[in-house]
Amino acid sequence: MRLTVIGCSGSYAGPTSPASCYLLEHEDAGRAWRIVLDLGNGALGVLQRHTRPELLDAVLLTHHHPDHLADMCGLFVMRKYRPGGPPPVRLPVYGPEGTDDRLAVAYGSPDAKDMARYFDYRVVRDAEPFRVGPFRVTPFRMNHPVESYGFRIACGETVIAYTGDTDTTPNLSPLLTGADLALMDSAFVDGRDPLPDIHLSGSRAAQAAVDAGGVRRLMLTHLPAWNDPAVCHAEAAAVWPGDVEMAQPEATYDVAPSA
Repeated sequence: MRLTVIGCSGSYAGPTSPASCYLLEHEDAGRAWRIVLDLGNGALGVLQRHTRPELLDAVLLTHHHPDHLADMCGLFVMRKYRPGGPPPVRLPVYGPEGTDDRLAVAYGSPDAKDMARYFDYRVVRDAEPFRVGPFRVTPFRMNHPVESYGFRIACGETVIAYTGDTDTTPNLSPLLTGADLALMDSAFVDGRDPLPDIHLSGSRAAQAAVDAGGVRRLMLTHLPAWNDPAVCHAEAAAVWPGDVEMAQPEATYDVAPSA
């Protein structure tokens, strides 16, 4: 799989990065498949530097906070009003219950019916897998103030685990175990952010990956602009036995299982 970080800023778009959005690509059966994990504020513009949005095969939304779905409104406009008419097939949009109503409110539409002509809404549920072409996706309910999911995405033997937003939870283990790349929320800083059940810190992210077992690469993401990345990295490095990677906007990573 190829992962491109479209946006990795936490909670709001930062000066050098949009909010959360990750493009996954994989070649299978003679064609390229493309999905995005979240589409936060500022992400749609950067996404167009890496793919044509009409070529997306699905959007997977972890939860309903704006830094993870705000640019779905722009994607709706793009699909509805583009010259030449809309794409012939509705775009599958996977997310928690009520995603249709949440996007209708975000856009300002009186109801969800108009957007549903362009988006094929599909509800995700804890530990109930689904497939998008070659991508086998298993959602796991995370620990956040609103209904939120992490996604375990497998293609062949390659596994990427994306936490979305979460604090420590037992569900991190089935999400992360054996992942070739764990893309983990690290918005909080130890000693600075005492509120529970919202976000991981670098140390808690690393500990969850260690406890899950078999994780090959740890990558921290969802850092708000007020965080010092070096602090988050140091907290994780004190726990994680290997190199701690930091997500970088518009960086592309090839992810494959160990030989």
